[in-house]
Amino acid sequence: MLRVRVCEDLDECAYLWGRVWPQTCFFDLWPVRASFATCFKRLPYFLIADQSGKIEGMMALNWIEEEQYFGHFPGETYHGQTWLEQNRIPARSPQVLNILLDSMPGPVQLRYLAGESVLMDGSPLAVDEIGYLFLPRNYNFSFQNYMQSFSGKSRKKLARESAGLQHFGVTWRYNHFPDVDQLFRMNMANFGEWSYFKDSRFLASFEKLVHWLSQNNMLRVTTLSLGGTVAAIDIGALWNRSYTVLAGATHPDFPGVAKMINFHHMEWGCRQGLEIVDFLCGDFGWKKRFHLTSRPLYKIDRQAEWNVFPEFTVPSLYANAQ
Repeated sequence: MLRVRVCEDLDECAYLWGRVWPQTCFFDLWPVRASFATCFKRLPYFLIADQSGKIEGMMALNWIEEEQYFGHFPGETYHGQTWLEQNRIPARSPQVLNILLDSMPGPVQLRYLAGESVLMDGSPLAVDEIGYLFLPRNYNFSFQNYMQSFSGKSRKKLARESAGLQHFGVTWRYNHFPDVDQLFRMNMANFGEWSYFKDSRFLASFEKLVHWLSQNNMLRVTTLSLGGTVAAIDIGALWNRSYTVLAGATHPDFPGVAKMINFHHMEWGCRQGLEIVDFLCGDFGWKKRFHLTSRPLYKIDRQAEWNVFPEFTVPSLYANAQ
């Protein structure tokens, strides 16, 4: 008989994650999640579906105190919503998935869910946001082939914009670790309160993640200078023939420099024979126009349903937690 139990011990959750979680993308790696879990100090609340000692499915949750709902582990938040993408609910069958969904303990907001983990039975689900990928294989790993996908008029416009920056004098450097701190400073200067890094927990998580990436030869820091001035910095993670652009910052004196560094990532991805360059969710006015491949991610938001039960108080689950 299938039963659902709760796991609140972080070490056991790590063990279960290693047994159950598919390792299909950078965001599936436990150390990536643990970097944020450690700094946000959320309490795990994993739902484990097992039958005769065999795990059939798992839902990785955290209670997010300030928002009063359960989110996907590790419960990192940016302006009240989680940030890490390609979350999952691994389950061996649609029936197990539905049992896990029916076992959710209270108000839940799960964002950025990968379609293959939640659309098993063909049921409709709300799209959360659209992720954008550059797939070098679609262009036979040739950046020139990719550029030929634009109209002649567009190519000429892009060439003019590039020439306008090239005249400053372009230099590139890679994996210069002090540039990471400069990225944080530039990002906060540009976006103020809307910068991810204004939250000390998010900043500490990212610093921890960057160190782990560096120690495991997965970190790529790309710095573009124009006329001797740092104009753009990006941090990315290289894993299993995929490159994920995680964060960036640009100098306000160089309009269009973000386009230059993004093209640089694409060209590098082609030369390296990568399968994916992941630019994450959010269009920001350029991703569709640059012919990136869209990938919908989904959400489950059951906060409103639970609001009809005013006597239900989720924090009581953690009354004994320190």
